[in-house]
Amino acid sequence: MVFLIYALKSNPKKFGYICVPYKHDKPTIDLKDRWSSSRNISSIYFVTATFSDECKSYFPSSTNHYMLAKFADYEKLVKDAEKFTNTSPTFTFSVDDVLFERNTESEQRFISVCYITYNEPEFVSSIANVIVKKDKIQQAVFAHMDVFCHEEQKFTFPHRAIIVLEVVDNRSPQSIGKYCEKTRQDISRQGAMINNFVSLSLLEKLK
Repeated sequence: MVFLIYALKSNPKKFGYICVPYKHDKPTIDLKDRWSSSRNISSIYFVTATFSDECKSYFPSSTNHYMLAKFADYEKLVKDAEKFTNTSPTFTFSVDDVLFERNTESEQRFISVCYITYNEPEFVSSIANVIVKKDKIQQAVFAHMDVFCHEEQKFTFPHRAIIVLEVVDNRSPQSIGKYCEKTRQDISRQGAMINNFVSLSLLEKLK
């Protein structure tokens, strides 16, 4: 049985990101092959994931290795939910609004997924003003999160507003992580309390 643990906001035709636990088994390989030929999937990466301590308590069965894919249509993606759902949670981040986008020839290396604990509409411009000054950020979006798992989670993650930052930087993952932490601190100084959910280091492009 597949549990859609929760959908924080529902709009099925969103594009976005999906993180599926990478288990080095046949179902994972079959899923990668399926997505490699899918028009709904534009890119696939093998990534390492570092969850914040608070988020680990909500998702204790989360893992360290994921397959990250960018999808064009959420509705088409979830039709095959059974194929990407297992005993560790799969996360989707469906984009509601593109906050900022910068054209760059540099290769994407890192994705920072954050949640906002105190969010008001007037903070959007403040967040944008901080991010636009960060030359390593390729794209920033507001999104909502859905969680798929064969095992029902004990607690529901309480924060609704998600920000996804795509980072292009040739430095080490540790240095990029510090860069993202400084960005979160600068945003928080504007009144929008933003915290790390998970940091994704892109190790290998699979599509």
